[in-house]
Amino acid sequence: MINETAADAEKRMKSAIISLEEDLAGVRTGRASPALIEKLPVEYYGATTPLIQLSTISVPEPRQLLIRPFDVNSIKDIERAILASELGLNPLSDGKVIRLNLPPLNEERRRDLTKYVHNRLEDARIAIRNVRREINKELKEYEENKLLSKDELETGEEEIQKLTDRMIAEIDAIGEKKVREIMEV
Repeated sequence: MINETAADAEKRMKSAIISLEEDLAGVRTGRASPALIEKLPVEYYGATTPLIQLSTISVPEPRQLLIRPFDVNSIKDIERAILASELGLNPLSDGKVIRLNLPPLNEERRRDLTKYVHNRLEDARIAIRNVRREINKELKEYEENKLLSKDELETGEEEIQKLTDRMIAEIDAIGEKKVREIMEV
């Protein structure tokens, strides 16, 4: 019973980490990354569609993204979506492809992005701790219903705490890596 509960906890904690990684992939660093615009919502024939489904996105230069739409008629829609986004980028179109030149980040913007990353890391840590609290509550209920002994409860809580510590260390490592990328000039 403890093993199933621990496996459930690990699965839920890993999903919090995956969500964090996906969110941080969209945070701008000094280099261009397709993840910055992949999920950008584009109004295409009346439906909101992620940019990744409408085009291929490549990085021809370290500070440039190249968007090659599958349908050339969607270029205006993609340009509108980029201008409406909070990215602060100006699309350059030649009628077949769109180029996005990423200006270098200034020091103030780097600090703001670092703060955002730290806030997002804390949200992920809170999600991990919430899972731990819920699982420990579940284990205590099992013990109250005589499905677990006192010793098994303590063993289960220790196992969940080790899992929590491991996941939080993983979150910290992800955060350190992202902050290094942002601060890199």
